[in-house]
Amino acid sequence: MSTLTLKDGTEIYYKDWGKGQPLFFHHGWPLSSDDWDAQMLFFLEKGYRVIAHDRRGHGRSEQTPVGHDMDTYASDVDEIVTALELKDVIHIGHSTGGGEVIRYVAQHGKGRVAKAVLISAVTPIMVKNDNNPNGVPISVFDDIRNNTANHRQQFYIDLTFPFYGYNREGAKISEGIQRNWWRQGMSGSIKAHYDCIKAFSETDFTEDLKAVEVPVLVLHGEDDQIVPFETTGKIAATLVKNGKLISYPGFPHGMPTTEAETINKDLLEFFKS
Repeated sequence: MSTLTLKDGTEIYYKDWGKGQPLFFHHGWPLSSDDWDAQMLFFLEKGYRVIAHDRRGHGRSEQTPVGHDMDTYASDVDEIVTALELKDVIHIGHSTGGGEVIRYVAQHGKGRVAKAVLISAVTPIMVKNDNNPNGVPISVFDDIRNNTANHRQQFYIDLTFPFYGYNREGAKISEGIQRNWWRQGMSGSIKAHYDCIKAFSETDFTEDLKAVEVPVLVLHGEDDQIVPFETTGKIAATLVKNGKLISYPGFPHGMPTTEAETINKDLLEFFKS
């Protein structure tokens, strides 16, 4: 098992396969690098070097009680990139991982990053506040906190329905996908997951988006029930200097899994452009 010990002593699990231009995948909450299976294999076979880590407190990484904030997440990524001597990297983030990507690229990525991709990402900010009046009310995130703290085992099953659009009429439900989501979630630390809710919902990435110079592709499902498209992806694409937006009618939050063929095609086109 490949692990890297960070400067603060935290052990981070990561996958690093293949040769070629490096693609670094950043997973969402409360999952792990396994959530990128459909992309890791596809792009490995296309000749890329594919890398993905389990964020601290998630998956197989150490269940540290501290550091569950976007600045630390970005710093952790910087340590991994430096240790692996990665250059000309394309960073791809899903959901919370999108926030991690844009914070990393803005604060640490100069000279190392070729491009970035935000998929169903939490950028620029999710929570409703004075500067984001159309955001998601804090009560929604309070409910997520409560369910994570007190009912995590059942909540991580229930959440798969809106996550993958399985609550929509006519949806074809995959029990395997649901079980895999639950498996990834339950392998992580309840403390890390609880703290991360604040990180993904309340962090404002507006200035990070504005600071990024490299090309950024924003992919978002128009039927995303977890991270609403109109107040996140649609806005984020306008804040970056060199952004491209692709939105998908009817696609859910978990579209890298349920709609992998379409997402991989659009990613490949962007990588080659």
